[in-house]
Amino acid sequence: MKAEKIREIDSKDLATRLKDADEQLFRLKFQMSMGQTDGLKKYRELKRDRARMRTVLGERARSEQKGTK
Repeated sequence: MKAEKIREIDSKDLATRLKDADEQLFRLKFQMSMGQTDGLKKYRELKRDRARMRTVLGERARSEQKGTK
C-alpha cells in the first residue's frame, strides 16, 4: 500500500489495520520458521506497509502536539 493511500485513512482505522498487520506478521514469521518460505515476499511487503502506517501515525501525533502548544 502506498503512503498516499495510508494518509487517506483515519487514525482509528489505521491503528486497527496496524494491529492486524502485527498479527499477520507474527503468523508469517512462525510459518517461515517452520520451513515454509512461500510467504517471504508477503512478509517483506507487510513489514514495509507496517512501517508506513507507523510513520503516518507518528506524523499525525507530532502535528497534534504542535497544534496544542
